[in-house]
Amino acid sequence: MPVVSKGNLQIDHTDDGQGQAVFLIHSSVSANRQWRALTEALTDRYRVLAINLFGYGETTPWPGTSPQSLYAQARLVLALSEEVGNPIHLVGHSFGGSVELKSAMLLGPRVGSLVLLEPNPFYLLKQNGRTQAFLESRDLRDHVKCFGSLGDWPKVAERFADYWLGDGSWSRMPEKRRSAFAESLPPNFHEWDAVMEEETPIEEWKTLTARTLVVSDKATRLPIREIVDIFAKACPHWSFRTIAEGGHMATLTRPELVNPIVREFLDAGCA
Repeated sequence: MPVVSKGNLQIDHTDDGQGQAVFLIHSSVSANRQWRALTEALTDRYRVLAINLFGYGETTPWPGTSPQSLYAQARLVLALSEEVGNPIHLVGHSFGGSVELKSAMLLGPRVGSLVLLEPNPFYLLKQNGRTQAFLESRDLRDHVKCFGSLGDWPKVAERFADYWLGDGSWSRMPEKRRSAFAESLPPNFHEWDAVMEEETPIEEWKTLTARTLVVSDKATRLPIREIVDIFAKACPHWSFRTIAEGGHMATLTRPELVNPIVREFLDAGCA
C-alpha cells in the first residue's frame, strides 16, 4: 500500500480506480482492510482511497503524550486530500464516522457527499441528555482504559467483541482470530478520548453543506441508536436508512446489504 509522508506523519492507505475521490475511513480495530468489498464495488467509477488511521498498518502510531482528538485524526484525511481534486466524498464507519464528521467540517465546500455508517460521537449523548446511552458507552470506555492500562488486551477484547459483534461472539471466535483481534485493539485505547471529549455541538454539525446519509441497523446497540436519533431530530435535511439485520458491524459482516446503499447514494450525487 502507498504511504504518504507529511512532516513527521506517515499515512498508509490504498488508492484504486479513477474519477471523483471517495475516502473510506475505517472503524476501530478493523483498519482499512475492512473496505475491500466496497472498494471493488466503487472503483469502476470512483478513485477510492482507504486510509489507515493512527496506529493501523504503517500509519504513524498515536504518541500517547496527550489525549487523542477527532481533529488530530481528521488531519490525516486532510493531508491525504491534498493528493486529489474536488469534490471529495467521505464514507466512515463507527469511529471512522466520527472522524469523517470532523474532516467534513475542516474540508468545508470541498466535500460533496457524506455517508455515515453507524457513527459513534458518544459525547453527543451527554450533550443531549441521553444519560442511559452515555453511561453504557462510558462503561465500555472505562473497561478498555482499565484493562488496557494493565496490558490485559484479551480481557479488553472479550468485552469489546461481545458488545460490538454480539453477545457470545468471543466464545465462538477461533483462537487465531481471538489473538489477531486482541493485537488490533491498542489504538482504541486512545480513540475513546477523541469520541468522548469532543465538544462540537449538534448545532454545528447540522450546518454541514454536503449531502449526508446516515445508515444504521434498527436493532443496533443503544448508544448508536440514540446518536442516530439525535441526528435525525437535528438534521431533518439529511437522509436516513435503516437495515433489518447485521448489527453494528454490518459493514463488514453484511456488505451485500450496506454497499449497494452507499453506491446508490454516491451515484445520485454524481449524476
